[in-house]
Amino acid sequence: MAQLLLAVPLAFHLIAASGNGSGVPSFDVRPSCRAEAMAQVTTQGMRDCMADEQDAHDQLVKGWTKYNAADRTACSRTVLDFEPTYTELLTCLEMASEARKLPEDLY
Repeated sequence: MAQLLLAVPLAFHLIAASGNGSGVPSFDVRPSCRAEAMAQVTTQGMRDCMADEQDAHDQLVKGWTKYNAADRTACSRTVLDFEPTYTELLTCLEMASEARKLPEDLY
């Protein structure tokens, strides 16, 4: 079981580091997933977190260009201020996209 917990993050890191040409920044999400896994009682924590991060990364790759360029830059910089994750980047971009749809007199 311990070998699997090490293999999954390593495989994910290699995929992220290889670059995909999509413009999506590469993050090492292992520290964040490790912290989340330590907070859970089950051994599934790290694996589930890494799967969630891979899903978020895939969504970002597919839809990267649909997000406003300024939002992509701002959100990428924002998540780099701490242990960045793809789920945080995706959430930031989705919120920024929705905020752009609001009438200007609301903000």
